[in-house]
Amino acid sequence: MKLLRPSPPRPGRDRGNGRDGQGVGPPTKPTAKEQAVEGAASAIGWLDERTGASPILRFLLYRKTPYTNWYYTLGSATLFAFLSQAVTGVFLAMYYEPDPTRAYESASHITNEVFLGEFVRGMHKWGSTVMIILIFLHMGRTFFFGAYKYPRELNWIIGVVLLVLVLMMGLTGYLLPFDQRSFWATVVAVNLNASGPIVGPYLADFLRAGAEFGPTTISRFYALHMLLIPGLIIALIGAHLYLVVKLGTTAPPWLKAEKKDLLKEEV
Repeated sequence: MKLLRPSPPRPGRDRGNGRDGQGVGPPTKPTAKEQAVEGAASAIGWLDERTGASPILRFLLYRKTPYTNWYYTLGSATLFAFLSQAVTGVFLAMYYEPDPTRAYESASHITNEVFLGEFVRGMHKWGSTVMIILIFLHMGRTFFFGAYKYPRELNWIIGVVLLVLVLMMGLTGYLLPFDQRSFWATVVAVNLNASGPIVGPYLADFLRAGAEFGPTTISRFYALHMLLIPGLIIALIGAHLYLVVKLGTTAPPWLKAEKKDLLKEEV
């Protein structure tokens, strides 16, 4: 944040021609570090003048927060897991073919022939499990700390929707390798959705792209997994973070209890 602040006047360069800024001696030559800092400050000033981003940065960075601990890192860890899934998913999409006759072969090609393909696919596979575990832990921390109460009810609702979307992301991605296990597990999951009241059959038909599993089912799952669900997650994460910054975080419940005990002692 030092780059956002105006640099102080330097002797010999800003207030006069002298070495000490009083007109005595030749002007000093700025060092390479000073030139780099000035160049970065000029670039930031140029961007700020055209975007007006400094009020947003001050809103995001300069704010008071209560005492926190490691429990408050679960949300950031979940966000990091999502970013990891997004990056590895982009690399996998470069080689994957969402075609029922080529999906399994393309997944095997990624694992066995592409450079670091097995590593990236493993990160994506196990990263989905880690993300689901982290988001459940984050929701549990929010509930037990009472962070869902006024005025943070809307943020809690957004978090619940994000939880559902993450589970849908795992479901739609599980079919993509298109082996026997993923195919029949997805059939069972979609049939479970079909048993839901009123909207269940319509949701199952939407996921299958028809009344039964067919050649277009894997394309439907791929589009949901790569485009629709990630877009919704990104939008809701933005709204979630905005409300966290605007409303702040809730202090741990034991700190509130200690404060009440102190007030009783004073009375």
